[in-house]
Amino acid sequence: MERAVVQVTLFGLLLILASTLPNKDDWNIYSFHINSTVTSRYATTVITSRVANRMDDSKEIEFQVQIPKNAFISKFRMFIDGQWYNGVVKGKEKAQQQYTEAVSRGQSAGLVSSVGRTLEEFKTAVTVAAHKKVTFELTYEELLKRKLGKYELQIHARPMQPVKDFKVDVYINEKAGINFIDIKGGLSTNALANAITRTHADKQAWVYFYPTEDQQKTCDGCGEQGMNGDLVIVYDVNRDSSLGDIKSSAGYFVHHFAPSSLSRIPKNVVFVIDQSGSMSGRKMQQTRIALIHILNDLAEDDHFGLITFDSSIFHWKRELVQANKENLESAKTFALNINERGATDINAAVLEGARMLNAHPREGSASIVILLTDGDPTSGVTNLELIQSNVRRDIADKFPLYCLGFGHDVNFEFLEKMSLQNNGVARRIYEDSDADSQLKGFYDEVATPLLTDVTMIYNGGTNLTQTNFSQYYNGSEIVVAGQITDNDIETFTPQVVAISRDRRVTFSETNATVEYTGTDFDSHIQRVWAYLTVKQLLEKELLFSGPEKENVKKEALELSLKYSFVTPLTSMVVTKPLGENTDVLHKPKEGGTTQALPSPVGHRPLSRKGLKKRTRLQGHVVSYSLTRRSQGVSGGFSGRTEILKASPTNSDQVVSKVASSVPLSHRFLLKTENLSLPLCFDVTGDVRLKLLHHPNRELSVNGELDTVMNGGFRRIVIHFKTDLYVEVDTNVITVREGQTLTRHTGQDLITAGSLTVIRRDKEIDVGAGDTRMVIYIHEKDGVEFLWPVLRQQPLDNNITGIIALKPAVYEEVQQTPSTKLKIKDQEIDVTRANAVDYSIVSPPTLDCWLMSAESVLQRRLDDFIVTQL
Repeated sequence: MERAVVQVTLFGLLLILASTLPNKDDWNIYSFHINSTVTSRYATTVITSRVANRMDDSKEIEFQVQIPKNAFISKFRMFIDGQWYNGVVKGKEKAQQQYTEAVSRGQSAGLVSSVGRTLEEFKTAVTVAAHKKVTFELTYEELLKRKLGKYELQIHARPMQPVKDFKVDVYINEKAGINFIDIKGGLSTNALANAITRTHADKQAWVYFYPTEDQQKTCDGCGEQGMNGDLVIVYDVNRDSSLGDIKSSAGYFVHHFAPSSLSRIPKNVVFVIDQSGSMSGRKMQQTRIALIHILNDLAEDDHFGLITFDSSIFHWKRELVQANKENLESAKTFALNINERGATDINAAVLEGARMLNAHPREGSASIVILLTDGDPTSGVTNLELIQSNVRRDIADKFPLYCLGFGHDVNFEFLEKMSLQNNGVARRIYEDSDADSQLKGFYDEVATPLLTDVTMIYNGGTNLTQTNFSQYYNGSEIVVAGQITDNDIETFTPQVVAISRDRRVTFSETNATVEYTGTDFDSHIQRVWAYLTVKQLLEKELLFSGPEKENVKKEALELSLKYSFVTPLTSMVVTKPLGENTDVLHKPKEGGTTQALPSPVGHRPLSRKGLKKRTRLQGHVVSYSLTRRSQGVSGGFSGRTEILKASPTNSDQVVSKVASSVPLSHRFLLKTENLSLPLCFDVTGDVRLKLLHHPNRELSVNGELDTVMNGGFRRIVIHFKTDLYVEVDTNVITVREGQTLTRHTGQDLITAGSLTVIRRDKEIDVGAGDTRMVIYIHEKDGVEFLWPVLRQQPLDNNITGIIALKPAVYEEVQQTPSTKLKIKDQEIDVTRANAVDYSIVSPPTLDCWLMSAESVLQRRLDDFIVTQL
């Protein structure tokens, strides 16, 4: 009987894909995590999916994920029956050989790659035995590019069904300091907005997205198949030094250069627009709209030209003119009347654009040619290499050429090579409803030149990435990495030389220091260097030929293998249990199509599927204390479950209390949503606190503080409905449902009615309807304690509890001789102190305004104290 195929599709970023859904009763994605860590703009993202086969027979579970085109996959593995199966990165030839051997044993081919609008696809499949589980884990890395004054980390999720344990965790660590952070995208609005928790503490930021199962069904674009949307984390860093941000570690350095306090350089720009027959319809309509918007944005000291072409050249004016009101209105009229017709003479059109700029030299300005075309040259000179040679000769490194390829039929490799040969870049414009916005967006990136002829100089540096840049634009960033000769930081001297308007400028702060980072960065900075080096070698490989091309290719291959990057020169061989298929993952070139390696007759490839200081406070509470514990036992987990018969007893007696010691203080923190200082207060003694009360859900959560400083909660108790009781400590999760008592020490999913509890190492996830809470297990000096965090804020207004405090507003009204804050018309004396933020996996220490608990809570502390858990 033919084996049934069960499909699990997981997406790391933007995806629009139509596919056939499997029978939901056959399989269960019981856990889906996206964890992204961004350090100095370098993002490492891990996507982990855990799937269970519910059926009584074996099923083939398919894992499919899409990643950004600029990223390199660096790791993939599967966990099956207690064993990890790892993907191995190899050169393409060796991967092909291993694949061929697998095929010769009668195994089928694997779908290896495809390219969408912004993504590349990875897919593999594995057979899972009846009632067994499989874990898929994929890691990819990318350097975030600064555009228009911000970095964007985009995360999209479409797990094809609601998932009990669904979470997205993003951690950003920027030594330069985070200037702002914002969250956008479809999953940040409406019903899902309160599933997002954001924390910003100077150099660090955390974003958590923990939607409940119900939310995954009811949000915009959601349904019974779960979520389909994206989160976009937008941020920028502080820029105090004109020389930029330089980090070094283990003999490597990375330099981020993005000066902003510079005068804009007037520009000379020629727009070369394809009006051949293939541009008819919506393409030309969107091009006209984009041109009108771009012309409206030209500054009066800019000069511009506009030509269109098919098999002939059509001038608006034969020379560049000033962007004054009269000329702009005339150019708009010309743009509105562009008519598509005829063939495509790219050679003549680009050479004419270059001639117009060469005939209009203007000191203190920056020149640009922007070509927009949707096809191959079909008229005049049609030999691609000759066109590239002609263009390179006429431009002669005097200004950059930017090529925009409209649609999928364009020869993108030809445009990319011609752009790179002339210090520019190529960008594909996708045929979609927002094509005009894509065109305008690209222009905005190059609209404000600040520097030209930029040279990055590193005395005492070697093995450098690209150091010469024709232009630097406002809102962008130049990144250079390399090695420090003999790891001698004392002799390493960075300097930047460039042209600003009509004068030469040098950035070389003599008192500037190159910050040496700790061991966590040892591998990080080296990988940034490797990532950039491989990317730029691949560009050179496109430009070179003969032995020079082979040498560049060899160097890129060696680095790709050393750092386990899946690049166009390498493949990842996905190993599986004995008897399973061997899949081979390639990284395609832009413009490539989905490919599967050839398979023999009778063996089919897997199919393709498609922000006076006024501050708003939010209710996040953490604990902090001042002295160390002298003793304590760290909990262990044996992975077993006991089922007992419950007897009528006070719930506080289910788990015996630890002997008390002298009551000491715990410090709590109420954080703000922006850069203002949070508030903090102390609670003394091993009191029991009301953490959360949600009457409409019949949900109550209470916690008992431990009896010594530096701790948090000894135990936390959850009451749900009338007969469900869950007690959590660092060792055991105890569940009493009716008369049945169970103790869980493992990490499996616990379901009791509509309450779910999931233990994962040092984290316990609790979900009940529209409420989701995470209980962290922290450790200090060998002692473990609990700390609860509300990750999903319920929509009801009658929620109470110390972790669900309503937002407050404070105003700093006096700073000398003592600081006073004003909260609800009451002036309060405060002291600057600090507190550890235990709502974070790796808790940072934050400065805060210390005051009484009553002042922070705006009510008596007794209102938050309960007599029984």
